[in-house]
Amino acid sequence: MAIEQSRLAEKLKLTLDSDQLTNCMRCGFCQTACPTFNETGLEAASPRGRIALMKAVSDGIMAPDQQFKEQMDLCLGCRACEPACPSDVKYGQLIEQARESIASETEFPWHVKAIRSLFMERLFPHHGRMRLVGGLLKLYQRSGMQQLTHKSGVMRMFPEHMRQMEAILPQASSDGVVRAWEKLGLPATWETTRSGQRVLVIPPVGDKVARVGLFRGCIMDVLFTSTNVNTIKLLRRAGFEVVIPTSQTCCGALHAHAGETDAARRLARVNIDAFADAGVDSIASNAGGCGASLKEYDHLLHADASCSEAADSFARSVKDISELLTEQGRPLPIKREQPATTVTYQDSCHLRNVMRVQSAPRTLLKSVPGVRLNELQGAERCCGSAGIYNLTQPQMSTQVLDHKMELVEETNAQVIITANPGCLLQMQWGVYRSGQSDRIKAMHLVDFLAENLEN
Repeated sequence: MAIEQSRLAEKLKLTLDSDQLTNCMRCGFCQTACPTFNETGLEAASPRGRIALMKAVSDGIMAPDQQFKEQMDLCLGCRACEPACPSDVKYGQLIEQARESIASETEFPWHVKAIRSLFMERLFPHHGRMRLVGGLLKLYQRSGMQQLTHKSGVMRMFPEHMRQMEAILPQASSDGVVRAWEKLGLPATWETTRSGQRVLVIPPVGDKVARVGLFRGCIMDVLFTSTNVNTIKLLRRAGFEVVIPTSQTCCGALHAHAGETDAARRLARVNIDAFADAGVDSIASNAGGCGASLKEYDHLLHADASCSEAADSFARSVKDISELLTEQGRPLPIKREQPATTVTYQDSCHLRNVMRVQSAPRTLLKSVPGVRLNELQGAERCCGSAGIYNLTQPQMSTQVLDHKMELVEETNAQVIITANPGCLLQMQWGVYRSGQSDRIKAMHLVDFLAENLEN
């Protein structure tokens, strides 16, 4: 992948936020929070180091060479540095600005262009196509093709980390949450908004507390359909009317992380219109990565005068489901007779560092009788998932994960709880890699709570 350095340097100078670059005091508080610095010990692999590199390029002191690009790519984007920063430097915005510039000035090989276009433009934004992909994956998993592939040795053509991740993929679905809910035969009605959008409206159990829109996600809705269904069940039992706008699309997080910022903005405008049209009080997210992306639509669209006000309103209305359940909903009817279970909780980086949600998931876990919550040392540190980082940077991702699993063992937990699908897959991979599948399982917070609801 060739980079034209002079053009990239000019692009970075125009794109990088100079105020944020100069806000960094070089104090180093960010370093202890940074996974890649902790793994490598290299200054350039820390937030402070990366900001110094960005500023050097922006000031014309150094060229944005291949090593510069590699350090920008090595960042997990977990943003643990932001809560640690006394100057409130918006590092997450800087790293995305740098990646946007690199992507715009990089000549990708044809096959990389084709793959990026396939996923970013033709799949993730289109719910019907994602369900089709889910159906094909479901066929592969349940028809015997997966077992045949393993026995034939075909999987040996792929790197070890990809073979292991394929083995722990959850059962896919071609339904999506809307069709899955309708199949259950539980209460729901269809409404048509003034703009002609169809929305599925699911009534609460008991008196209505508020009207909440469910963000269903793209990958979430085909790999974790049951988690979306369980999200509705929890919200209903807590008194929320749940609305699912059918014109919503991908949150744009993966696009923004990959430097495809214009595409992320297009998706953001679609989602803002869809949920505004549905007339909801709040927007419920059950995926930390998606929720953080939705929460920052105000920054993403701050320069767009036509929708900046709507983006501000949208961002303020985004809530993680744990926030809604603990702050607005009625107490969940949890089973009183429970077997003793030891759990530990792994924070979703974006839920903790961007949405600033830390206590709500823990409060919900502690509300379940029989549950003992053993805190995980370094629970606030990234697990190494970071979107598709475990595919693009497998060596660093694996290092971070293996160290995480060493700390999980110290908790003696039977269940690892997290609140983000990427983290969940990563922790399931960690359990598989550490050979502990017979005694530990990883679950989404929503599924754990739903499993403990009274019938």
